[in-house]
Amino acid sequence: MDERNTIVINGNEFTFNSGETILDVAKRNHIDIPTLCHLKGATPTGECRICVVEVEGARTLLAACATPAAKNMIVRTESPEVIAARRLVLELMLSSGNHNCAVRGSDDKDWTRFQMDVNQYDSSDKICPVWGDCRLQDLAYRYQISGERFPRTDVPYPMETVNPFIVRDFSRCIRCGRCVQACNDIQVNNAISFGYRGAVTKIIAAGDRPLKDSDCVFCGECVQVCPVGALVEKDVRYDVRPWETEKVRTTCSYCGVGCQMNLHVKDNQVRKVTGVEEVGPNFGSLCVKGRFGFDFISSPERLATPLIKENGKFREASWDEALNFAAKKFGEIKDKYGSDSFGLLTSARITNEENYIAQKFARAVMKTNNVDHCARL
Repeated sequence: MDERNTIVINGNEFTFNSGETILDVAKRNHIDIPTLCHLKGATPTGECRICVVEVEGARTLLAACATPAAKNMIVRTESPEVIAARRLVLELMLSSGNHNCAVRGSDDKDWTRFQMDVNQYDSSDKICPVWGDCRLQDLAYRYQISGERFPRTDVPYPMETVNPFIVRDFSRCIRCGRCVQACNDIQVNNAISFGYRGAVTKIIAAGDRPLKDSDCVFCGECVQVCPVGALVEKDVRYDVRPWETEKVRTTCSYCGVGCQMNLHVKDNQVRKVTGVEEVGPNFGSLCVKGRFGFDFISSPERLATPLIKENGKFREASWDEALNFAAKKFGEIKDKYGSDSFGLLTSARITNEENYIAQKFARAVMKTNNVDHCARL
């Protein structure tokens, strides 16, 4: 670190490394500069204008996420001009579309009518699906603003619900671009981008087709990074709130990468899955199976007790009886046909330790080297 590279933020002097932005230096020193569009690992765009700061000598307010720190720069992150600019941007966002996040205005009659319109649009009598888990709502409360200052602007695009995993609600999209960056820069799927221009700008797949007809692989990265209610898991929308679930960290078992995930559990059932951010190897990213392939856990078709087949029909049995029965049959077959009449197939969906035990059983107990693994295929 070059000790001569210093920057002053809110009256305090800090050192910085070459290539760092104002936002990087602030974060490292526990100075909160709010953001909506910034996404770690992606190229900063300054699209949302929420992270603007006042830099002495600059003609305008600058986006902290996209402005490189410079030697002897003097920065103010909460000056009256900065706060006024952030409030204006937030008011414009809240006035566009269906942001019914209970940031009340002064006219209760208009507010009630607005809520009823949104309820009809959502086909739900509940408030916003991400109420209590929305970055836009957090900032609206922080800066004490609502969307009543400007006339409400309707969004011309209907909600997209035809794909099996994700609801795309364009009426709540703030066009921050985080989903586009997550898709293109983080996952490198290049399935979505900005389409059209001006007031009718929209996040689109190629040809403005529904996601199910596009190049989307439904990794759900866009859902995880969306700061508002524009992208929500289809099965959990309006079904569960964050504070109703317990977050349990575990390792994905679908392959050997070892992705870290959080299971969001309510009433002893997994309701949604998110990637664990800031932790390798996946740093929050998941594939379609890891993020959405969990319904089998609570499936009513899962066996809850061992079964033994007798006279063409299954009957329930205890674990001891089932294991003794299997061991007896294995012994009889081995004595009659020999060890090489057995073959063992192991799985990429179990741990290395479990695969080791399985092959050890085949070689040491059944005396066969007929061992194979599904990953070889």
